[in-house]
Amino acid sequence: MVSDLREPFDYEFMQRALLAATLVGGLTAGVGVFVVLRRLSYIGHGVAHSVFGGAVVSFVAGFNFYIGATAWGAFSVILINLASRRRQISGDAAVGIVTTSAFAIGVALISRNRSFTRDFEAALFGEILGITATDLWITAGVALFTALMLGAWWKPLLFTTFDRDVAGAYGVPVGWVDAVFSLALAATVIASLQVLGVTLIAAALVIPPVTARLLSDSFPRVFALALVLGAATGFLGVYVSWFVDVSSGATVVLVQAAAFALALTLVSARASLRRRGAGRAERLQGLEHVVYD
Repeated sequence: MVSDLREPFDYEFMQRALLAATLVGGLTAGVGVFVVLRRLSYIGHGVAHSVFGGAVVSFVAGFNFYIGATAWGAFSVILINLASRRRQISGDAAVGIVTTSAFAIGVALISRNRSFTRDFEAALFGEILGITATDLWITAGVALFTALMLGAWWKPLLFTTFDRDVAGAYGVPVGWVDAVFSLALAATVIASLQVLGVTLIAAALVIPPVTARLLSDSFPRVFALALVLGAATGFLGVYVSWFVDVSSGATVVLVQAAAFALALTLVSARASLRRRGAGRAERLQGLEHVVYD
């Protein structure tokens, strides 16, 4: 029985897959905290589709996949921010127009180049078991790059996240902060493509941060909890997928959803107990008034 549980660790490709999922889980959760607090959950979903279009363009044009797709994703987010500042265009409309157009470009190019069909499916749904040592190093590099970028811009990023207008009034370069965050988000999506696929990246960006937010009101704790939850559910999801023979990306998201459901149940139960305790205290207080009056 114990040997069966250790089986996934006997294969080098599974070792790479587990490590990659742990890195990507922590990376998406960390960046996802800012995505959720900035109310950009829809942008996270849209950027994943936009990056897919950039990946196809890079493939067809012969560019480096990671550089081309990251630049495409960052440009898409910047374009969304510029478009949404127009009074006539709402934020969700800007996201829908830019990201679906970018995705459509990718689909159009695929329809012209049939040899890309297999890679198209891998980009949509992930292909974590095909991760090479080079892919793993690139994922680790992206994680380090994003961590350094967020660390260098931590205070301006926090300021603009919680009060964008006041940050601008205090001289914070809001435009540059948005550009840096756009680049970090695009890089995160690129690093996550092979593990989760385009269709599931948005869930990994949102579920761990929201779960962490349920458990704490302190931003440092929320950020730390999100990182731990993202990394742990990434590892556990791929590990479980080995035994249940289900897509690794889908299993990771389902494990994250289970963690969210558990946290929601615990928080709801705790709130219910507090309400009951408060009600009981009020009743006792009322009895005391009756007795002593």
